Amino acid sequence: MSTLTNEAPLLTAKDFATDQEVRWCPGCGDYSILAQVQKVMPGIGVPKENIVIISGIGCSSRFPYYMNTYGMHSIHGRATAVASGLKAARPELSVWIVTGDGDGLSIGGNHTIHMLRRNFDVNILLFNNQIYGLTKGQYSPTSEEHKVTKSTPFGSIDHPFNPLALAMGAEATFIARSMDRDPKNLQAMLTRAHQHRGASFLEIYQNCNIFNDGAFEIFTEKSTKAEETLFLEQGKPLIFGAAQNKGIKLDGFKPVVVELGEGVSADDLWIHDERDINKAQLLIRMFDNPKNAGHFPRPFGVFYETDRPCYEDLLRMQIEETIAAKGPGNLDKLLRGNEIWEIQ
Repeated sequence: MSTLTNEAPLLTAKDFATDQEVRWCPGCGDYSILAQVQKVMPGIGVPKENIVIISGIGCSSRFPYYMNTYGMHSIHGRATAVASGLKAARPELSVWIVTGDGDGLSIGGNHTIHMLRRNFDVNILLFNNQIYGLTKGQYSPTSEEHKVTKSTPFGSIDHPFNPLALAMGAEATFIARSMDRDPKNLQAMLTRAHQHRGASFLEIYQNCNIFNDGAFEIFTEKSTKAEETLFLEQGKPLIFGAAQNKGIKLDGFKPVVVELGEGVSADDLWIHDERDINKAQLLIRMFDNPKNAGHFPRPFGVFYETDRPCYEDLLRMQIEETIAAKGPGNLDKLLRGNEIWEIQ
């Protein structure tokens, strides 16, 4: 004898996969990111019908076709604008924006800035491969200086964006970084992004093995990863190195790399605090060229998180307060406005 239950069925990663053929170049980092998103989705506690994936234009923007949720493949750089309208109209939905360094920081850069400052409760996943992949290998806003591409045959003279610095300047309330080749960390960052109430900005280093292969190799290969990466953990000292024998110490407001040992212990190191905006600024600026001598490791994890009212909540509150004070609105009167001219 069966009994009726109101409990939702347990979902798995396969429940979030579609019947569409995944069409990225073999070896593309997007495959790993897709797999991690599908693994995380069953655990966020949101029904599939309440999840929406919105993308712009680019290789990453095929994402909605491969996620068994609602979604929209919008236009170049405008995924944030479409998502803003959806979140304002349907604030109960879990909205995820998938974009790239070209889509989100070039033609869509202005939209990204205003999405972050308005603080809609959405999750922005910015795939950064430091190249234009879909249009076949032009340099992008995050390409390093002197980058030789089809559109910069003598090397790029542009100074590249630091995406997290841009997010901090726009006063984003959640800023994090991960990479395609670290599934465990990426899953953790996706979960944290979802848990944050407000606009989450997650930069994901993504290898384009056709047009920019190995751009982040120094951070992903076993031979160099331990020395070149710094994984941030709340309340933990900043320690790195193959033997966990190096750390970051603050000399006043200046970070310095130190060796752990005689005279220096973990207690002397910088303790990570995601709520400290001043320290977050320093971490975000640890962005020097890994080929330079005496450089810092590249940080990964949550750099900064703070609380601020969400746009859609303030919008709803304003509407409710206005109706309570003035009654239902009159659209014709609103469109006419208060300024009237008489033509003699």
